[in-house]
Amino acid sequence: MAEAKQVRAIRKKYRSLLTILDERQRRLWAATEAQALGRGGLATVLQATRMAKTTILRGLRDLESASTLTSQRVRRPGGGRKRVTVVDPGLVAAVKELVEPVTRGDPESPLLWTCKSTRRLAGELTAQGHPVSHTTVANLLWERGYSLQGNRKTKEGSSHPDRNAQFEYINRRVRRQLAGRQPAISVDTKKKELVGDFKNAGREWHPQGEPIEVRVHDFLDKKKGKAIPYGVYDLARDVGWVSVGINHDTAAFAVQTIRHWWRRLGRKAYPRARSLLITADSGGSNGARVRLWKWELQKLANETGLAISVSHLPPGTSKWNKIEHRLFSFISQNWRGRPLLTHATIVNLIGATKTSTGLRVLCMLDRRKYPKKVVVSDRQLATIQMVPDRFHGDWNYTIKPSIR
Repeated sequence: MAEAKQVRAIRKKYRSLLTILDERQRRLWAATEAQALGRGGLATVLQATRMAKTTILRGLRDLESASTLTSQRVRRPGGGRKRVTVVDPGLVAAVKELVEPVTRGDPESPLLWTCKSTRRLAGELTAQGHPVSHTTVANLLWERGYSLQGNRKTKEGSSHPDRNAQFEYINRRVRRQLAGRQPAISVDTKKKELVGDFKNAGREWHPQGEPIEVRVHDFLDKKKGKAIPYGVYDLARDVGWVSVGINHDTAAFAVQTIRHWWRRLGRKAYPRARSLLITADSGGSNGARVRLWKWELQKLANETGLAISVSHLPPGTSKWNKIEHRLFSFISQNWRGRPLLTHATIVNLIGATKTSTGLRVLCMLDRRKYPKKVVVSDRQLATIQMVPDRFHGDWNYTIKPSIR
């Protein structure tokens, strides 16, 4: 009974001191407690603290020869296990090479996300001659600003077997395009918004007790309608273009937005452009299987003389599109807590979006009508000058200008 009380008392003291003492101080304190208890003291302290026996024995040796350590040092010079990066100097470079093609993140934050699990990365590193555990990989990534996301935050539907391979392919394709000083853009439709005095998520500063009053129910106001923001993000210049549609989100509207971007921004920024690379989702108005998307891109290629290449993100990865994190997220932050009363309000709020790293956004209201269910016949489809890539031609292809 007395021994159990001693264990509880020592455990209570240890927990109180745990966050205050450093490694050397903890082992010296434990050694002192063991000495004070006399016979059986070492076993009692081990049971109470769950410290390693060798640690307490080292503390006892330190007490016997206190001159071997200065008061500033915890270990003797050179003591302790070498870091894995010291033992294997090429490990960090190997980790970066594995995660770089499939990383994503916020350009204003050093935090990045990787879609590969630590266990999978550890397996690939071991196969390359860098034997490490998944916990070591996690520590290395964390130290370098990466955060490993769980499936719940990254998995958006079924996972295609060529998912990572497609991300790596897009990464190489974008790099080649930018290295040649040719335009590369990311495109997508932002969430459709109801126009009117509806609740908008988020908060902004107002005099206390004077919140903006909005409708209780979010039913479409037929007079004001809805807003359909379609965006183009220049991957090299950190510049965004958004067309706000009022009709339907169709492929014709999507390509018209790209056309506006090219006429207002693109051809001035890239006067020597010979090609244009577009990264887009696999679904929606710019989907990989949408005939009208390719038909409208053919028209754009004919007008501009550009060879238009398209790379679609794998199915189920729409939230990984660069435009989501580098443009749309900042637009949402800029108008949070504000009712989107009119289309003009939406255009002004989008156009006023900026970041400290230099993001600029231009916006216009597109009042054109874009009919739904426009059919592109097999005969029309056959006239499209489309060249599929060798790797997943359904996701990666180039549309060349028609020769007249």
